[in-house]
Amino acid sequence: MIEIIPAIDIIGGECVRLTQGDYGRKTSYFKDPAEVAVRYEAIGLRRIHLVDLDGAKASSPMNLKVLERVATRTKLDIQWGGGIKSADSLRAVLDSGANRVICGSVAVTDPEFFAQWLKDFGPEHVILGADVRDGKVATHGWLRESERSVDELIDCFAPFGLSQVICTDISKDGMLQGPAFEMYERLQTKYSVINITVSGGVGSMDDILALNARGLRSVIVGKAIYEGRITLKELETCLQNG
Repeated sequence: MIEIIPAIDIIGGECVRLTQGDYGRKTSYFKDPAEVAVRYEAIGLRRIHLVDLDGAKASSPMNLKVLERVATRTKLDIQWGGGIKSADSLRAVLDSGANRVICGSVAVTDPEFFAQWLKDFGPEHVILGADVRDGKVATHGWLRESERSVDELIDCFAPFGLSQVICTDISKDGMLQGPAFEMYERLQTKYSVINITVSGGVGSMDDILALNARGLRSVIVGKAIYEGRITLKELETCLQNG
């Protein structure tokens, strides 16, 4: 069964969601992300996706105290993204309790750094974040566009042992209208030795089951949970049924 990874996006220490990556279209949901993480662990989820949106804007992690609280209060496998532009930042995130660190912008702007991090920290700890808008990868918290496609980015780092990619379709993110099924199925088929994680657009359990049927291995779910489109009970039942 496809692994379901709930998302917690953080601004000012609080749990929020943006629509299509627009900082001006923010909805706040919970004051304490750690409380949300505890609920997810209680129903049997094993991994959580934390995004430091302040860090993405500032080009440096800004909410490490939140990460430390989540790591202290749960035994979840934590993947963390936002503002990782240096080896020191990457190390600080791991030291604060994350098991995996998502690097997006730096992979586009400084590919030699990202390739070295795969070598130094290990591909089990370093995830390539590829956020796509109109076929091209966006950077810096989705505020800038690059000329690279997601395929070109993966091809660049596959020789260095890349094993994990989170691909977000920005046009689908927060819209709850279904993910880009064909894109994800194509990527997972093309890069069979790399785990392609779906991000953006999931609005129901049917979407998750459809991704599973297409051979996807993991999916990030955020707004659909907060808006009640997918309930914790449904997630718990899904996990119990394998």
